Amino acid sequence: MITKLNLASQPFRNRTPPYIIALLLLACTVAGALLCFASLRETTAQNDIVKMQIAQMDAEVKRLKSEGEKVQQQLSPDQRTLLIAAHKLVANKTFGWSRLFADLEQVLPGSVSASRISVTNIYRENDRVKAELEFGVLSRDYQSVMTMIENMNSSGVFQAELRGQDLQKNDRFTFTEYTLRLIYTPGYGYSTAPQPQTDVAQTDQGGNQ
Repeated sequence: MITKLNLASQPFRNRTPPYIIALLLLACTVAGALLCFASLRETTAQNDIVKMQIAQMDAEVKRLKSEGEKVQQQLSPDQRTLLIAAHKLVANKTFGWSRLFADLEQVLPGSVSASRISVTNIYRENDRVKAELEFGVLSRDYQSVMTMIENMNSSGVFQAELRGQDLQKNDRFTFTEYTLRLIYTPGYGYSTAPQPQTDVAQTDQGGNQ
């Protein structure tokens, strides 16, 4: 049996695998850097396009707004009044009265009854229909009315402000009618409140009832 001896001063070494591994790692690093650079360029290009589109839309909105102001300046007072009335009519048709009553049912305590609703204004704000109401309620318990106002202001649907109170008497009862100013903003979707009962004695939808 013949045994080969390494008589050199250095032992046997195979230097090829480390070089191959290093080259593979370098290639992966370069490929990843190229991909990141390409993705960054694409994102930057998309951002530039979006910024350009936003600038174009802003310019168009300003142009349309300027033209609208010019048209309104050319209208006579009667035409302006007619335009405002037309906008209110459109808002009125999109306003859900049954939903208003359902939302009121959610915030009215059992000891408070609605007596009248008078609509003073309907308008749009940030693409939301809003109504300004004069709302009357009857109750013998002042604290219940205050609780109702707190419920309204925390509902996200109503903004309530007490405007006055009037003591009422008849042969059997003594009670107070409270007058409130409401800003009503219907929420998105459908109300889950039950349909209102006969507590509302008088409803004035824009003065017509």
